[in-house]
Amino acid sequence: MDKRLLDRLEGIQTIETIMKNLNVKRKTAIDYVSILKKKGYVKTKQVHNHKRVYYIEFENKLGGQSYIELINKYSPIKISENKIYKIYGKRLTIEETLINAIESKSPRIILASLILFQKIKNWKKLYQLAKEKEIKREVGALYDLARKIMKTRKMNLRYLSNSLPKKGDKFKEIIPYFKSKDFKDIENRWKVYLPFNKADLGEYK
Repeated sequence: MDKRLLDRLEGIQTIETIMKNLNVKRKTAIDYVSILKKKGYVKTKQVHNHKRVYYIEFENKLGGQSYIELINKYSPIKISENKIYKIYGKRLTIEETLINAIESKSPRIILASLILFQKIKNWKKLYQLAKEKEIKREVGALYDLARKIMKTRKMNLRYLSNSLPKKGDKFKEIIPYFKSKDFKDIENRWKVYLPFNKADLGEYK
């Protein structure tokens, strides 16, 4: 029964969607979630209005961690993704998570990830990852933005000197067609257009 139940409910569910999909009463839907949770197939997230969302998949039983989960652990801005991609066999680092967030091109994920600048310990690793993805300047610009709203660890001078734009470098976009009206100083320093204005940072207050 467990395997058949897992096959029918795999994905993102709420009690209401389970009731609808299986045509069962609320108590039965709750019991089904409990059965799968005991087997390790369920991850639970609480979203707005204290509503619970269940991520049901076989991979949950294997453990692992997603960069979204790591961001949600630290950030006051919570993210709910349609699909959580996990890393197995290793622990994600803060540096890897920050790079993944920027690479997502999602305004909300990037905004939520700004808190990670408080946790950066290995600037050398962050530089290597940013260089590999060709986003050294984007990381620098977001770092300066984070410092506008929170205390952060100080940027390594080597990262700074190796990442600032050179004469002739063109402006880059973190998210295509997004520019800031309020942080021109940061944009001009790094030659990177920021996708946020002051109003967007309100959730950090």
